Amino acid sequence: MSAILMRAANRRCEFAKSGMSTTARCCNGQCKDDERVSDMSEKVWFITGTSRGFGREWTAAALERGDKVAATARDTSTLDDLAAKYGDALLPIQLDVTDREADFAAVKQAHDHFGRLDVVVNNAGYGQFGFIEELSEKDARDQIETNVFGALWVTQAALPYLREQRSGHIIQVSSIGGISAFANVGAYHASKWALEGFSQALANEVESFGIHVTLIEPGGFDTDWSGPSSKRAKPIPAYDEAKAVAQKIRDQRMSKPGDPKASAAAILKVVDAEKPPLRCFFGDLPIQIAKADYESRLKTWEEWQPVAELAQG
Repeated sequence: MSAILMRAANRRCEFAKSGMSTTARCCNGQCKDDERVSDMSEKVWFITGTSRGFGREWTAAALERGDKVAATARDTSTLDDLAAKYGDALLPIQLDVTDREADFAAVKQAHDHFGRLDVVVNNAGYGQFGFIEELSEKDARDQIETNVFGALWVTQAALPYLREQRSGHIIQVSSIGGISAFANVGAYHASKWALEGFSQALANEVESFGIHVTLIEPGGFDTDWSGPSSKRAKPIPAYDEAKAVAQKIRDQRMSKPGDPKASAAAILKVVDAEKPPLRCFFGDLPIQIAKADYESRLKTWEEWQPVAELAQG
């Protein structure tokens, strides 16, 4: 076994011991012959939005265990330290995901460079704050262009390669806000509900090709999602009081934010699963929100079922 493969095996073993991977069984180069191909074959990732937050942590975790990553960012200098540490295992690509032509070129570049794609992660996106009436046309269109169309274009670009190799895993970074909704982030919710819808349809369309689709639905995490990377609509004073209430509720939800570094172990569990889920919450809070929301919906739907039947004719 070469020194490079041995280092990769040792990294995978370390991650497996810490719960970061479920696939590695080879340590210090000691593998049975029939295990080497499956355990030593690294995954090739394509990840958008890698300059910070989830994208950054997941890129680092994949590289650390011996995988290869094509990492996109608007400013690839944010990846210089990872490039210096991991060398040719990292392919930094400058990309604005709202540019469809550039998305297709970036995915092709990654595939041509590494020879295949195993995991495609649509992580690029941002939060748009503002009550619905406050949103300008630009606010709304920019949010959808990035969070929905950006993910759609990258997905479309990757699918021909995944179909041809009859394998692959598309990871769509959604949110608890993709199945529920709160005041002051309506445009963001619209973008994530759209992502959820087309991704569930996609999962049905590509299953026969051996392609998996997973929606990651995080709760609040200690990232700059609501900070420098977010955008804010021009406020309307009439909503000041309602906005203060919404902020208080949000502060309660965010009282114990998740750790983006810890999320790396979780994403590796998902991509290494033999049968990955269509949806997976990240964090403690989303399951509570989902249960309360869906219980309320079911109660209302059942209460109004006579009206539904009246409409049936």
